[in-house]
Amino acid sequence: MSNDASMKTRPLPLNFGPLRGANGNARVKGPCGDTMEFWVFVKDHAIVDCTFTSDGCYHSIMVGSAGAGLIKGLSLDKVKNINEQNILAIAGDIPEESIHCALLAVKTISAAIDDYHKRIAAVSGKNGPDTGGKSDDEALCANGRPSDKKPQNGAEDGLLLARRMTDIRHKLVVLSGKGGVGKSTVAVNLAVALAMRGKQVGLLDTDIHGPSIPMMLDMTGTAAVSDGVDILPVPVKGLANLKAVSIGFMLHNPDEAVIWRGPMKMGVIRQFLGNVKWGALDYLIVDCPPGTGDEPLSVVQLLGKSASAVIVTTPQEMSAADVRKSVNFCRQLNLPIMGVVENMAGFVCPGCGRKTDIFRAGGGARLAKAFHVPFLGSIPIDPVIGDSCDEGTPFVKKHPGLSAVDLFAGITDKLIRADEGTEKIIGRNPDKSLSSTKENPMKIAVPVADGRLTAHFGHCGSFAIIDADQETRKIIKRQDVSAPPHEPGLLPKWLAEQGVNMIIAGGMGQRAQGLFQERKIKVIAGAPSETPEKLVGAFLDGTLQPGDNTCDH
Repeated sequence: MSNDASMKTRPLPLNFGPLRGANGNARVKGPCGDTMEFWVFVKDHAIVDCTFTSDGCYHSIMVGSAGAGLIKGLSLDKVKNINEQNILAIAGDIPEESIHCALLAVKTISAAIDDYHKRIAAVSGKNGPDTGGKSDDEALCANGRPSDKKPQNGAEDGLLLARRMTDIRHKLVVLSGKGGVGKSTVAVNLAVALAMRGKQVGLLDTDIHGPSIPMMLDMTGTAAVSDGVDILPVPVKGLANLKAVSIGFMLHNPDEAVIWRGPMKMGVIRQFLGNVKWGALDYLIVDCPPGTGDEPLSVVQLLGKSASAVIVTTPQEMSAADVRKSVNFCRQLNLPIMGVVENMAGFVCPGCGRKTDIFRAGGGARLAKAFHVPFLGSIPIDPVIGDSCDEGTPFVKKHPGLSAVDLFAGITDKLIRADEGTEKIIGRNPDKSLSSTKENPMKIAVPVADGRLTAHFGHCGSFAIIDADQETRKIIKRQDVSAPPHEPGLLPKWLAEQGVNMIIAGGMGQRAQGLFQERKIKVIAGAPSETPEKLVGAFLDGTLQPGDNTCDH
């Protein structure tokens, strides 16, 4: 850990606290003077939620994150047996000189549990007042120590993410199946170009292992901050309407290697989307690392149907062959493709301005034609572009007279027109099996109990049947009908007779889903317990984030 005083004042919003509704909290200082703080929420004698913060080094972040994930779901008795080796096994490769960070995490977790027990004793006492039949946990929350808000569970996290995403009009994921094609250059300059046209833009760097956005924006050493609840995106110098988030803003040393496994990367990307206070944006540009692995998959799954892709390649066939995998990746995930950008399309001589094709020309256009997707345009190799990247000033801003800037402006124009609906986006057509008009609307059935979706689909007392127009994304009307008597195989026939063509359910077995599919009724399982209007509205906006299917029959 570093003893540099400037490091210690740097806020750290990864896995930050405080946890809403936490009823156990402790802050412990380590031997190097760094501190770690944990918040825990306890229910039925088990940890149901946990967050932490640290002002220490990168390895302190790793072990804190690993510790928070490790104890979630464990009983308090099992938490007592957690040691630093258990945490190190999850955190990954921690150098010997930083192993004491894991011991600090263990001590802080133990202190947070002790704090929970002290608060319980203060509320009820060993021989204290009667809690009115409530459990210790309920009594603690009822007495407002320290908050009467419930912790966020998986479903609430999904709704928070959905609410964040509804504030963002357009989400563009910049992808490439191959590294070294200039994908980050395209993402950064696209974000800057949109911001220069007056759009409110967010730029998200999801390359956990090689974040380049801070350097390309001359923001190396800039620290992300938190308002105590949310991560605040970092304003970009010289552009008030552009803000960015990158793992690079959260590391003390930009040369530090980030050694994380898939689940940890997924968790951080979820935080970058759901726990960042992006606010209202016209565009969110997401720069993904090359390939079709953890980061792009996590981004697409979390953004849902409201996102679309921009694919970057270089002209030679070797690059285009790898980038084809990105096209197929998008199609397998039903991610609409805005088009293909060809980067490094010929070398522009800085002396005479003559363009020479170093690679075989036209690979991007051929790729777009082969897959029937739009070709957005080509950007040449120009030393000025490379210099701009190294200097941290995007070339579209620094060199307005450059021919490459004009070419990039044409690409930006096409994307804006496509998002405004004046150009076709490949893949962004309504599901024809669910097409609707005002004369023939969608009918979506939601099993309800106490006004919310119930997980007991086959035994619910009633259904909310909602007519919706998918084109206008509006709910037309709602009708509540009593469910028929429970009989095996009856519900598919009965709902089909009601005109239902889609079901939003908490859980449904595979056999039941097959029966509905036979009647051309689509099923979305794993939906959270929310009101039917919220669920249908989220589906129409493309922000419904289903979780685990609660039925495994």
